[in-house]
Amino acid sequence: QVQLVESGGGLVQAGDSLRLSCVASGRTVITKPMAWFRRAPGKEREFVAAISWTYGRTDYADSVKDRFTITRDDDQNTLYLQMSDLKPEDTAVYSCAARRPTNTLTPKKESDYAYWGQGTQVTVSS
Repeated sequence: QVQLVESGGGLVQAGDSLRLSCVASGRTVITKPMAWFRRAPGKEREFVAAISWTYGRTDYADSVKDRFTITRDDDQNTLYLQMSDLKPEDTAVYSCAARRPTNTLTPKKESDYAYWGQGTQVTVSS
């Protein structure tokens, strides 16, 4: 089992920046946090960003490309999401997701991930 705890959310104004963190604990030798998803009010959960198990390859949703950066510190078992130039449409609950090694470098589907955090709220005012 792996436990994921997100932090770093908050209320910010449009154009501001935030950094989200996701700390993994438990069986982290065989499972790593690899992706961020978000769920806006009244909408389905959507893919935001992913980072590969090795090599650090990243992938982003078009809506956040060039504004968000995903990184991971394997020594600290922590996944990060640096968010810049935030927009009101970025308002959502952001959750990190973890899984075991996969041949797919940056899985983008919810069903690709076995472990989820509770999420952290990000609210961007205009």
